Amino acid sequence: MGLFSGRRSGDTPPEWIILGLGNPGDRYTNTRHNVGDDAVRLVGTRVDAHFKAGKNDAFVAETRISDIRCVLAIPVTFMNKSGQSAASLIKRFGITDSSRLIVVHDELDLKPGDTRLKMGGGLAGHNGLRSIAQHLGTNEFLRVRIGVGRPPSADRGGNWVLSKVPQRSRAELDSGVVDAADAVELVITSGVDKAMQSVNRR
Repeated sequence: MGLFSGRRSGDTPPEWIILGLGNPGDRYTNTRHNVGDDAVRLVGTRVDAHFKAGKNDAFVAETRISDIRCVLAIPVTFMNKSGQSAASLIKRFGITDSSRLIVVHDELDLKPGDTRLKMGGGLAGHNGLRSIAQHLGTNEFLRVRIGVGRPPSADRGGNWVLSKVPQRSRAELDSGVVDAADAVELVITSGVDKAMQSVNRR
């Protein structure tokens, strides 16, 4: 059976799985690479969700957003192994449509703080997205992209996303994190098309 081939009889799957990408540990807190993690934690705070560890290579919270059943998850693996968590969650909760997975992540190709929605398409060299696509066997999942901007030079990309963000630049990223959390909630309450029209025209 394939990953999206079905679910156990009697199980009712959640409407959405929302995965916030980042790296584990205090060393990576407040880095550009962890803005997806930050946004999903913010969604959890808004709905008073309680994350639990122990399964699916992630902190997981089963909750409701506007009475719609959702799963919030933050992988405990490093970014380049995010697909392990995504695949495990989809299998556990019986998701049969990859477009019901929302992945929140940092995006070099957007200005700091800019937020956009995208369904499927290329992976833009993002190791977390690449891992998810490899494990799921598809690129057709929804992305909430939080802009972190380009590094001053191409050879500094790794340090750019993994280093702590100076306080003067943090306000832009924090604004993007809030907008991304808003975008996740809008997808869930209003649907993908309406959310895209609203978020992507800013």
